[in-house]
Amino acid sequence: MAKFVPQPELSLNDQMQIRREKLAALQAEGRDPFVQTKFDFNADSAAIKADYEAFEGKTVKVAGRLMSKRGQGKVMFCDLQDRAGRIQIFVKIDELGEEEYNRFKKYDIGDIVGVEGEVFKTKTEEISIRAKVVTLLSKSLLPLPNKFHGLTDKEARFRQRYVDLMVNPEVKRNFVIRSKFIKHLRNYLDSMGYIEVETPVLNTIAGGAAARPFVTHHNTLDIDMYMRIATELPLKRLIVGGMDRVYEVGRIFRNEGMDPKHNPEFTTVELYQAYADFHDMMDIAEGVYTTFAKEVMGSYELEWMGEKIDLTPGWPRLTMVEAVKKYVGVDFGVITDDAEAVAAAKAVGVELADAAEKTWGNALYACFDQKVEEHLVQPTFITMYPVEVSPLTKKSPEDPRLTERFEFFINRSEMGNAYSELNDPIDQRERFVKQAEQRERGDDEAEMLDEDFLTALEYGMPPTGGMGMGIDRCVMLLTNSSTIREVILFPTMKPLD
Repeated sequence: MAKFVPQPELSLNDQMQIRREKLAALQAEGRDPFVQTKFDFNADSAAIKADYEAFEGKTVKVAGRLMSKRGQGKVMFCDLQDRAGRIQIFVKIDELGEEEYNRFKKYDIGDIVGVEGEVFKTKTEEISIRAKVVTLLSKSLLPLPNKFHGLTDKEARFRQRYVDLMVNPEVKRNFVIRSKFIKHLRNYLDSMGYIEVETPVLNTIAGGAAARPFVTHHNTLDIDMYMRIATELPLKRLIVGGMDRVYEVGRIFRNEGMDPKHNPEFTTVELYQAYADFHDMMDIAEGVYTTFAKEVMGSYELEWMGEKIDLTPGWPRLTMVEAVKKYVGVDFGVITDDAEAVAAAKAVGVELADAAEKTWGNALYACFDQKVEEHLVQPTFITMYPVEVSPLTKKSPEDPRLTERFEFFINRSEMGNAYSELNDPIDQRERFVKQAEQRERGDDEAEMLDEDFLTALEYGMPPTGGMGMGIDRCVMLLTNSSTIREVILFPTMKPLD
């Protein structure tokens, strides 16, 4: 008996050459797959599997990518991956005809085909399609990654998301959930009477957030312009104009560091409501999350990065002073002196940033930022932020050192930011001036002075509640993703050498 000798694996170049030769042969036969303009499919894998009794014995048309081929001789089985999942295709020489069957045998894993055939179950009870006609719709000239190892290298996955989606079908789930969340968000706000709007991505002033902008140049106007770091200021101009409830879902660009929670471009929703305050924004934030979890995900309980998260309505609300007292042991509520506050922070190992003024407010915020966030696992609203770190927020009537602002945190991550918006143009100018002074001291994330926005405020802006929420981080939570790159289809990557 002859000894089996395994065949050496072909190199990538050899595989590519063979596939191109197959394409050339098809084209020489007048069967160029790339001349196909459409294929009228009438079913997909998920629909067939979900309602097999309705499809059994019926002729259907499906289309997708060949992901596997097995068998030899007169019968072959293959897996077809379509828009909804995978389904087995049963190909038999007697059904297809000898000429077409032999041609089908030459098709490669990765080729895109249209299949017409009868729905049935195999002896092993697997729902399948008995192929009567197979049409090659597109030739794959590159082989898919090894079927046993797949595409597991994260760098490769993010650089070639198209391959990632092909060979790791579970990845698609993240982006389906992302799409459903954005749709849910829009429906939630629309039902409250909000209007979705669009504001400029290119701006002459980078405002609305403490962030470093990307700078570009407009050739016709011969001026530098900034990619937007927030949509806040244009949206508040619309509130001034009488559009009482507005929101925008859009891309934001910040020239900052990259880590599991940060990408230079990301998606937010910002919303503004006249005659409302930050308490109303808390209700909306909690409502959007909890209704989606219950209605779409099926449960208030989720897992994110090893932590069990409970989104049940009724999230705790703590002032920053209360949170620092609870988790750090320093009661800023009884401290009135700046020097005493800075000393209290230093006593617990907290140092203020070099560019920050040595004030009570900056000391309080530094304690929170460095010592408290790590404890906020379950959904928690932190309210009443210091004026120093809230240049666009209305001061608290009870304590002018604080503002009516909140951020909410889930699993140590900040998920949203909201204010009772500052509508006093005189106060706003003073805060812009202080921010400008901070920029001069070296803080390139401080706010720029926006004269047009101040003019808008001088016409009068009603009391307004506003909020910004990161879409990407929310989707990270909903999909149990450890990095923002898992929920952005094409994350920013350094070019390969």
